[in-house]
Amino acid sequence: MDAASLAAASATTMKAVNFFATPITQRIATHPTTLTSPIPHTKPNVHALCLPNSNPRSRAISLITRCSIKPDTDTTDNEKEQNSTVEPNLNSEPTNPSTPFSNDALSSPISTSFSSSNTKGLVLGLGFENSWDSAEVGSPVVKRFLGDEEERWYMWYYGKSSSNPNPGSDSIGLAVSSNGVHWERGVGQVQSSQDVGAVINCGKDWWVFDTQSIRPSEVVVMSSSKVRASSAVYWLYYTGYSAEEAENISNHSQEINLENPERFLLDGLISDKNGGIGKIFKSLPGLAISQDGRHWARIEGEHHSGALFDVGLQGEWDSSFIAAPHVVFHESGDLRMYYHSFDLEMGNYSIGMARSRDGIKWVKLGKIIGGGRSGYFDELGAMNPCVVRNRKDGEYLMAYEGVGGDGGRSIGLAVSPDGLKDWTRLKDDEVVLKASEDCGWDNKGVGSPCLVQMDGEEDEWRLYYRGVGIEGRTGIGMAVSQGSDVTRFRRCAGFHL
Repeated sequence: MDAASLAAASATTMKAVNFFATPITQRIATHPTTLTSPIPHTKPNVHALCLPNSNPRSRAISLITRCSIKPDTDTTDNEKEQNSTVEPNLNSEPTNPSTPFSNDALSSPISTSFSSSNTKGLVLGLGFENSWDSAEVGSPVVKRFLGDEEERWYMWYYGKSSSNPNPGSDSIGLAVSSNGVHWERGVGQVQSSQDVGAVINCGKDWWVFDTQSIRPSEVVVMSSSKVRASSAVYWLYYTGYSAEEAENISNHSQEINLENPERFLLDGLISDKNGGIGKIFKSLPGLAISQDGRHWARIEGEHHSGALFDVGLQGEWDSSFIAAPHVVFHESGDLRMYYHSFDLEMGNYSIGMARSRDGIKWVKLGKIIGGGRSGYFDELGAMNPCVVRNRKDGEYLMAYEGVGGDGGRSIGLAVSPDGLKDWTRLKDDEVVLKASEDCGWDNKGVGSPCLVQMDGEEDEWRLYYRGVGIEGRTGIGMAVSQGSDVTRFRRCAGFHL
């Protein structure tokens, strides 16, 4: 089964289950919940995954969930390939569709952040005053699910509130849409399995790796032979930032204005004093699991902080930090993670990868993309990768954020026949999306790309991204490819769908 199928995989109706038959180490981030599916029940197409053996410190949790979602893809060939690993619950009763957000959900307030004449391509601006995402938004992870009679879009994204500039106040939230253009969002923490809003906060235990900030990287939908239900769960891979500063990197930070996590707001809400602009914190990859996309249980990895794995040894390309872990399900027992770090020896951002059989224990494979040629848009490196397997030709397509010699941010593309090696930039000296003109809402830079391949004969693509404008105001935008040509994207105005 290819990565595009994974991105739109489905979950079947779930009954009360003991979540892990063989429990794994975890930090509980939620309580038992019930979800009524927004999508009519259809035959599922889920990936099977075998979790590792139990840890002595682990304990089981119980979640009561009902979920039914159909993927955005033709699954005929995929079902033939994966019949041995997919275990759908064919005896489940269909559930009635319902609106997947509370009465308090609000449409995206684009006009509160930018002039309406300068919002070409903007689909999600800053939240309302004092909401959980009123100061910054970014890192969009967008998934499309098709039911028999309707479609549903989910967007997980990073947000920070203007009412709380302190470190550790960042969150990951969820917005929903019926077309991927007009989004419904919440102003606070989700309370039920039908709410939208903030869904994950920073870790509270002093020893964990995500006390300072969190950013979503990818959401995949997988089942496990260790889960006592033939049903899918959401696996969220994310970046967690601690208060520990990255080692041996201070000299480079002055040369290219290096930050980790990156902060863009310039109005004093985020400052060097409280752990924002100018800091280079150590970050590591994390994993959380959910059955409704709203209430999450963190899964502890092998690192003592709960992260999936640590930075590289001194002298290795990823010895400073690990960020943006984007995971692709290639086939049963073969998952690939693409992530970025800062290569101290080369002085640029670089993208590397790791491989796993179970999605939890990973083996690093090394760096696959470094800095571009002198004068190119990615001269100082590539970061924030998003990898999708093209349903048309089977090749792997990577959208990434390029860092220019002047620090400018643009989005470029690379392609590989197998997703492992031989990555080739599609256009060495050209970008597929750059910052808009002077009056645009994203005129200071674009990045954090998220590719979605649409249905249809032309195989149109959508590119969601984080844009930065005047005074560091951020928003989430969308561009559309010109037919199947992934090298040409255009921002749309009006969005009449």
